[in-house]
Amino acid sequence: MALASEHLWSPVRWAENGGVRLAFDALTEGADGEPLLLATGLGVNRLWIPDELCRMLAARGFAVARYDQRDSGESTHLPPAPSRTPISALFAKRETAYTAEDMADDAVAVMNALGWRSAHLLGVSLGGAVAQRVALRHAGRVRTLTSMAAVPGDISGLRTMRYIRMRTLAKFARLRFPDTPDGAVEAGIAVSRLLASPHRTFDERAAREAAERNADRGMHDQQAQSRQIGAQWHGPRISAITRPTLILHGEDDPLIKPSAGRAIAARIPDSRLVLLPRVGHEFPACAWDRVTTEVRGLATAYASRQLPSSAGD
Repeated sequence: MALASEHLWSPVRWAENGGVRLAFDALTEGADGEPLLLATGLGVNRLWIPDELCRMLAARGFAVARYDQRDSGESTHLPPAPSRTPISALFAKRETAYTAEDMADDAVAVMNALGWRSAHLLGVSLGGAVAQRVALRHAGRVRTLTSMAAVPGDISGLRTMRYIRMRTLAKFARLRFPDTPDGAVEAGIAVSRLLASPHRTFDERAAREAAERNADRGMHDQQAQSRQIGAQWHGPRISAITRPTLILHGEDDPLIKPSAGRAIAARIPDSRLVLLPRVGHEFPACAWDRVTTEVRGLATAYASRQLPSSAGD
């Protein structure tokens, strides 16, 4: 019998990084498994990662936790920045709110609060870039790295544009919804439609049900999204990543081109690229088995190689 959502996850807990509080919770199933931290995408909260996908990961031997990035969900939202849209943030010469290093440190703060000396990382979209940066900045805390639907974590600003479908980003910038629960629902449906694979029929009813369960205002908070995009990286290139790495990317991604996944795989030594057919910039049910199988395979290969996982930073 499936657990109700309120019993599937632990009560919300908090981690701190400087003046930022980060909301996180842990799946109650599989709590004795290998630590796996999920990092979410631009603007969205942790609830957008499907519960059933998380349960499948738990069934494959992982203790799953997820958190809200700064400027999303229940985590700290920073003061407004001059860049008012995600597009204008790409043109900004420097960050105005925080750095990409700060966001990488947020993930480690959550691991500390969970009592995890090390963990597998799975980051999606912006979370994929964050996970790459954690593997660079805190290599000893990372067992394996899975980056999905992301750009290379060492680029920012105008260099990012080569990997982004600007027509889709422009559609995002034109979305306008009231800052109300109903507006958040309509924004969720509109964004889900934009991100879906064109090779599958869009299920508006399912999208509405998901948005009603999680009326996330971050879906249309362009100020918060611009601050996240404007957080620039000052550290080493991703070619310095030494952790076992898997790159997942939807073949039909309408926002970030699959060439981004190919570029990451070409630059991280011994990494592996898996392109997911009929998948857009999303987590559709048709991809869950492949995703969980690949993440499990990476973790098993890591264990068989007996790589160090608890060294200090």
